[in-house]
Amino acid sequence: MSSRANPKVAVLMGGPSAEREVSLSTGRECAAALREAGYEVVEVDAGPDLAVRLAEISPDVVFNALHGRWGEDGCVQGVLEWLRLPYTHSGVLASALAMDKQRSKDVFKQAGLPVVESLIAPKAEAAARHVMEPPYVVKPNNEGSSVGIYIVKKGANTPPQLAESMPDEVMVETYAPGLELTTTVMGDRAMGVTDIITDGWYDYEAKYAEGGSRHEIPANIPKEIYDACMDYAVRAHQALGCRGVTRTDFRWDEARGLDGLIILELNNQPGMTPTSLTPEQAAHVGIGFPEFCSWIVEDASCDR
Repeated sequence: MSSRANPKVAVLMGGPSAEREVSLSTGRECAAALREAGYEVVEVDAGPDLAVRLAEISPDVVFNALHGRWGEDGCVQGVLEWLRLPYTHSGVLASALAMDKQRSKDVFKQAGLPVVESLIAPKAEAAARHVMEPPYVVKPNNEGSSVGIYIVKKGANTPPQLAESMPDEVMVETYAPGLELTTTVMGDRAMGVTDIITDGWYDYEAKYAEGGSRHEIPANIPKEIYDACMDYAVRAHQALGCRGVTRTDFRWDEARGLDGLIILELNNQPGMTPTSLTPEQAAHVGIGFPEFCSWIVEDASCDR
């Protein structure tokens, strides 16, 4: 980063993915926090002209507040590498792995981390027959924020009626019952475990609507499970080669003890909206939002 008194930060937000609105919210929150922390901030709604705009802005560092495909999957990271601009969060390979749910689960398995069985199936086949014994879940393999999730309950006679907007290939995974838990990792430090309490599935509305869910931090769970979440989150972060801040989501079946704890997925650029879990976990360990965003900027790098 430049040694100038007020380093210039370009905050990338918006973009073309299904999570555009979430990204705009994350970007606005982070931009405001960075200005409060003393940075010169330029907000950039990322589009096809991104490389040209960044060349004109000439930032010292890029804060990647994009969510979803293109912004989280290694694509924009490749552009930033080509431009030789330090950027926040994970690099090209780790981002691509984290966004591909099946490949990241393969890495977790090799690292000895617990995941449920899953497979990739053509959308047409998943809509025509049960490709797995119910109960199971059908979702896109490379989207986040609970976009496009279908739960097929035990005893269901028919497969799910998938929307046309679903990709041509989908992930089908064994349904994991239990509590929804999550842990943020900052560098090599796990920050805590949150129990996410909702009236139903933790879907897009529950994540981002005011009052859509209730967060209990620290989670009121046995110490063995709490410690395992903290350990697994750091190991998942390291197994994918992530840097900066990530958030790992779990399900825990209380009836099965430690055997009932599984990793659902790792979010390599977790949301930073007013209802998001990661800033809440930072606050829980005494890190205010401007300080948290500053740490993320200071941690930025380029793999060149």
